[in-house]
Amino acid sequence: MKNFIKLLFCLQIVSLSIFAQTKVQNLLTENRTNPIGIDISMPRFSWQLVSDQRNISQTAYEIKVMNGKISVWNSGQVSSEHSVMVPYAGKELQSEKKYSWQVRVWDNAGKISEWSSPANFQMAFLNKNEWKAKWISAGFAEDPVNRPAVYFRKDFSSSKKIASATAYITAHGMYEAQINGKKVGDAFLTPGWTSYNKRLQYQMYDVTDLLSNGKNALGVSVGNGWYKGFLAWGGNKDIYGKDLGVLFQLNISYIDGSTAQIVSDESWKSSTGSIRFAEIYHGETIDAREEKTGWSTNNYNDAGWSGVKVDNYSLDNLLAAYNEPVKKHETFKPVKNFTTPKGEKVIDFGQNLVGWVMVNAKGNAGDKITIRHAEVLDKAGNFYTDNLRAANATANYILSGNGNEKFEPHFTFYGFRYIKIEGISGEIKPEDFTAVALYSDMKPTGEFISSNPLVNQLQHNIQWGQRGNFLDVPTDCPQRDERLGWTGDAQAFSRTASFNFGVNNFFSKWLRDVEADQMESGSVPFVIPNVLGPTAGGATGWADVATIIPWNMYLAYGDKKILENQYNSMKAWVGYMEKSSKDNLWNTGFHFGDWLFYRPFDDNDGRSAVTDKYLIAQCFFANSVQIMINTANVLGKKEDADKYSQLLQNVKAAFVKEYLTPNGRLVSGTQTAYVLALNFDMLPENLRAQAVEKLVDNIKSYGTHLTTGFLGTPYLCHVLSRFGKTDIAYSLLMQETYPSWLYPVKMGATTIWERWNGIRPDSTFEPASMNSFNHYAYGAIGDWMYRVVAGLDTYNDGPGYKHIRIQPHIGGGLTNASASLQTYYGKASSGWKTENDKIILDVEIPANTKATVYVPAYHVELIKENGMAVSSSKEIQVTGSENGYIILNIGSGKYHFEVSK
Repeated sequence: MKNFIKLLFCLQIVSLSIFAQTKVQNLLTENRTNPIGIDISMPRFSWQLVSDQRNISQTAYEIKVMNGKISVWNSGQVSSEHSVMVPYAGKELQSEKKYSWQVRVWDNAGKISEWSSPANFQMAFLNKNEWKAKWISAGFAEDPVNRPAVYFRKDFSSSKKIASATAYITAHGMYEAQINGKKVGDAFLTPGWTSYNKRLQYQMYDVTDLLSNGKNALGVSVGNGWYKGFLAWGGNKDIYGKDLGVLFQLNISYIDGSTAQIVSDESWKSSTGSIRFAEIYHGETIDAREEKTGWSTNNYNDAGWSGVKVDNYSLDNLLAAYNEPVKKHETFKPVKNFTTPKGEKVIDFGQNLVGWVMVNAKGNAGDKITIRHAEVLDKAGNFYTDNLRAANATANYILSGNGNEKFEPHFTFYGFRYIKIEGISGEIKPEDFTAVALYSDMKPTGEFISSNPLVNQLQHNIQWGQRGNFLDVPTDCPQRDERLGWTGDAQAFSRTASFNFGVNNFFSKWLRDVEADQMESGSVPFVIPNVLGPTAGGATGWADVATIIPWNMYLAYGDKKILENQYNSMKAWVGYMEKSSKDNLWNTGFHFGDWLFYRPFDDNDGRSAVTDKYLIAQCFFANSVQIMINTANVLGKKEDADKYSQLLQNVKAAFVKEYLTPNGRLVSGTQTAYVLALNFDMLPENLRAQAVEKLVDNIKSYGTHLTTGFLGTPYLCHVLSRFGKTDIAYSLLMQETYPSWLYPVKMGATTIWERWNGIRPDSTFEPASMNSFNHYAYGAIGDWMYRVVAGLDTYNDGPGYKHIRIQPHIGGGLTNASASLQTYYGKASSGWKTENDKIILDVEIPANTKATVYVPAYHVELIKENGMAVSSSKEIQVTGSENGYIILNIGSGKYHFEVSK
């Protein structure tokens, strides 16, 4: 019996040991899961440790990389805590080859994990000479007025059994490819938008399953897109070229080891089809009567098609796509179907979104259905499109008369909540209309929720503003004749963006275009890609995108590569400001200033919150210099760090001399002036406290309303919290009347508005010339909600949430608030609630990280963790107290703190 009990005890110990073993999961290559198309010679690997035990960290790892059954790298046991962005260091990787990799780790308990499940990646072309395809364009004269899409096709035969096939595709214009009548991939609006003349991305697809033995057919349709379409204003078109074109290469490997290539060349044919018109701003016209049925199948007769023209374009600008493509996401059915007072047939989808509507229709040949798109209804409840300006934003579908027909656009997108339908007699059938959201395929990473429904709706609006405007580039708005990559909007929102979605690759790609379009002087254009011309740039707070976003992405993801890649661009921008300054004072040039600040109608007593543009410029000058100091230190560039440290002192001294009176008053008394001066440490320390009081007095003088614009808003609440005025910050967040974050929510907004009062309290509109209802910049308040209200943040010494900071701020009438974030290490979360005279704080820290937790309590004796006194815990280290918080150091795991009031 004793032996049986001993055996049972041993089995239990073994079972617990196995159960407690650290596991490895979520393997990423260059931040993507099993990517196809890597043209980086030393890709970086990331993985997560998973354990149900606390205080688990990695002490060593081993990576093995295979090409089939051939080993190309085994790192051996490497003593390191690094599990994010670990570079490949094996044999030279080969173009087109498929590789698999696995990792195992040693943890601080001395245990070795099992090998992870394999992850895969496939290399792209590493040498431009591997392109055998030729650029081709239409062999007929394109219609210069209607500018229909161009269709390209090619038949070929394959007599052998196919082992694998990979397609490499890009275009001058937007393309959709088909093989044997089936769509290639699930991406849309490809190849995306870059500075095409310098950087044109191509996509790679595994198309093995689309091919068959025997006859096959390739088809590619190309619309104007960003390459050739209308962009910006004044009839600006054909910015990158006048001809639509395609570059297509299909590499086939056969079972017997032989290979074949099918490439775009003079043997292809071209024509037009059912897509008669396609423009980003103006929409799309599809005439089903013109459909060339089966045009991409192998039994289609293309005798009536034209040949193609071979174009001699350089291949030097080609690179494999790095960021996630645009894909279809959420779908929406009508929530309301009604007729307006004007007699318009309108459908409400309940959400302002970006994408298009899929339509089912039946009718006679030549019947035309017209769909117009709008974000809002006017005061009388009628369809309102004035704010779209010159954008027609219309879909026209002409029926073939062949039974049930399905329509959706291909080479455009719309920003809308409502559609107006023309051409259908009788009642509208809601089931025939489905809205689908399109945006870059970023992984959702962050969640925030509180006890206040209006604040929760604000968070919803922030996320949907990001979805709608992160469409391969960070656009300002998705509906009117603009939709450009405005740099000021992007930098203001970038830290918030990095919480809600995984935007590391999204911004990494876009920042390379920032550098590509940066002027020789170092000036950064207003929009990226730059379609406004060589003189449109250099504005403070806009051009600072060159420094602010790389630094924010480093903090959010801990990825030094983005700083290395952008370092020259960052230096060039700071150099531009240096050259534009006299005695370190930058007071020249055009600036947008604190865009869309509070400005009451018929302002007779100077209540408009106008901030001196050059004061703003000096603040952002200093901020970019500070970022250069930080970046130089991270990258080990001591000489640069010393140089910029001296420059920063000079820039701040020039600010004090020019903009600060001897009594400590700024020449501009606005909220934005004081916020920027305090946030960027422009003021001597002995004058900061009184500056904070001036800021608070200003806020109160406006009835506890904000008056900031695009540049002041992101920092407003952060400054208040930093200087002990979180109660005022909460009052601003909870303010429900104009101007405030919750005013649009109360007015029914489902996204962030461009203006604080896009719809006035009397339901009339601000000027239609600039009144977007999907404009994410003011959503930058999200960053304060996540990092301060819920208290989930990262330290600079452990960026990317390697060293997590938890410091919740209770207030604002909230009874609970929580934030969670899927970091590269795993889930991190902080959630608090007040309940029965207790404060409860629940924290989750992923394995291989650590956290410093600020528990809201004045005495450590008041804190229990899972029912036990924190002071007696062996897993929790009490390190001190500060401003009403007890400071704890903890390792990974889940923690439940309770504080007795």
